[in-house]
Amino acid sequence: MKAIALTHYLPIEDPDSLQDVELPEPTASGHDLLVRVEAISVNPVDTKIRSPKPQVESQPKVLGYDAAGVVEAVGENVTLFQPGDEVYYAGDITRSGTNAQLHLVDERLVGRKPMTLDFAQAAALPLTTITAWELLFDRMPYAIDMENNARTLLVIAGAGGVGSIAIQLARHAGFTVIATASRSETVDWCKSMGARHVIDHRQPLAPQLQALGIGQVDAVLNLADTDRYWEAIGELIAPL
Repeated sequence: MKAIALTHYLPIEDPDSLQDVELPEPTASGHDLLVRVEAISVNPVDTKIRSPKPQVESQPKVLGYDAAGVVEAVGENVTLFQPGDEVYYAGDITRSGTNAQLHLVDERLVGRKPMTLDFAQAAALPLTTITAWELLFDRMPYAIDMENNARTLLVIAGAGGVGSIAIQLARHAGFTVIATASRSETVDWCKSMGARHVIDHRQPLAPQLQALGIGQVDAVLNLADTDRYWEAIGELIAPL
């Protein structure tokens, strides 16, 4: 099968930083699905793992974690999927990645691709969605409560991948969402995702919130520069 891999961790400008390779087709066993990959997405974790370092791989290393595709074959212990199912998922960072025609993934990491999304759209979701969900509902003491509209959430850098999903999840969970963005197109994007208000993160945050009649917020998701916004967050977040 064809794949994109590396053996040396070189600057991305180097023509040998990523290589087209031919690898043996993997075989599904245990709880693994063999997925024919239709689309992948690139996330910050991909660039961090691939970043230059003196390490050399003895065999081509395939990167990539988010993918969407069609199940080709299943291992003997698989119970949740069958060949022909359309799926999407974030893979396992310890295993060979998704930048290949065929990919093995444990069925317990996989979901059925939403019927309303094409493969490219579905592949863009897993890591950003998992991150936003864990931030809101695993790391923060909140649950989905559509009837509680009094809670306020400030999402700093709301137009990025995680921010876009977090706005939607928080709105679904009953939050009034205030997002930050700095360009007209990203302001419009945040509003289309469900943000009630959008303020400019290039300007002091507190005066803009006060102009909206909001003194403090119940929670803050800072998806940008921690050092830059740390003091402002301390002033803006309400005590539990």
